[in-house]
Amino acid sequence: MTTIVPTSEEDPFLAVVRFTSQLAWADAGPEAAEPEITRLCREAEESIVAGKWLELASLMVTSAELVSSKISEKDLECTYTIICSLVKNANSSEDVLEMVKAISSKVVQQPSDRASLRLKILFNLYNLLDHPYARFQVYMSALTLAVEGKVAEYIVPSFKKIDNFLKEWNIDTKDQRQLFLAIANVLRENKSLVKESLNFLTKYLATFSNEDSLDEGKEEAVRAVIEFVKASSIFQCDLLDLPAVAQLEKDAKYAPVYQLLKIFLTQRLNAYLDFQAANAECLQSYGLVDEDCITKMRLLSLVDLASDESGEVPYASIKDTLQVKEEEVELWIVKAITAKLIECKMDQMNQVVIVSRCSEREFGSKQWQSLRTKLATWRDNIGNVISTIESNKVTEESSQSSSSAAAIQGVR
Repeated sequence: MTTIVPTSEEDPFLAVVRFTSQLAWADAGPEAAEPEITRLCREAEESIVAGKWLELASLMVTSAELVSSKISEKDLECTYTIICSLVKNANSSEDVLEMVKAISSKVVQQPSDRASLRLKILFNLYNLLDHPYARFQVYMSALTLAVEGKVAEYIVPSFKKIDNFLKEWNIDTKDQRQLFLAIANVLRENKSLVKESLNFLTKYLATFSNEDSLDEGKEEAVRAVIEFVKASSIFQCDLLDLPAVAQLEKDAKYAPVYQLLKIFLTQRLNAYLDFQAANAECLQSYGLVDEDCITKMRLLSLVDLASDESGEVPYASIKDTLQVKEEEVELWIVKAITAKLIECKMDQMNQVVIVSRCSEREFGSKQWQSLRTKLATWRDNIGNVISTIESNKVTEESSQSSSSAAAIQGVR
């Protein structure tokens, strides 16, 4: 037997069910509509009395989506504000997760219908939650909506807080992998954010170890390599040694892609030209423009020359390595300086470039070891300077003491 609890003011949850059900059945006529509206309201009342908040949430969100196209943005937002508040009534953590899943899945179901408002609804739901993993689920739904609803600009600013979110959510590697790939896909939609997209794609690939099933990341590994090669302003990446990328080397289909990455990170222009001659169709199939690749390889080849320990690069070496005319040498040096790849001075009299700093094309174990050696040398040098200063200080103090003693003895 159903127990109805009378109230002087209608419960807000029941009011939403009544409002949405009346709109949903408005075209059916009173005879057909009234019984259905009564039935839905009765089900809502029973759920409220019994504390079955998950069932109520499912009922309410389904009704809301049926009429979402018929009501104003303000009414839709108010409706979902009441629906989302149900998470505060959940009886357990499991219910919270299920409730979030039920609400989020419906909100993202129609991404083309007022996507920015739907994203706002998800953010409101996120802020109502105390459960870390439930927040993660809502955020993932927001990422999906951002891509499908073409409203990425509203969620991109939050990517700067991802490290803080990861600490809060405390999610495992599998979920991190899902998150990084979703963010990379959001950023991929904006051509001006290619560096950020590649950064999160690299984070995604870095979650794979040799113990994992690497096939899962194979297509994204190829995508990362091609994005790096295409990007005219990105000259360094850490893809080469990642297991998810390294697997391409022995893959019959994708071995040329890995070879191309290796050329761009460790070799010079002549290696690329040989590769291009043998794999022209492969480059074209990935949308790579030969002229752009040559430009990038010339700059990377100049960086390779500049990394020589001597710190001096003859113009003639640049001319031969970059395969350019003699009068174009300084032009390429200026391009490298503008791209912040090298810091140097051009000695036109002696026809050499004096390099004070150059970028690394990759930063793997070799570069870390080199940095460690340099830091150790600097530490030793600073230690020697400190020891010298302290020794001089002791000598000076001793000398001053002797002079003072002699002066006193003279007075006596």
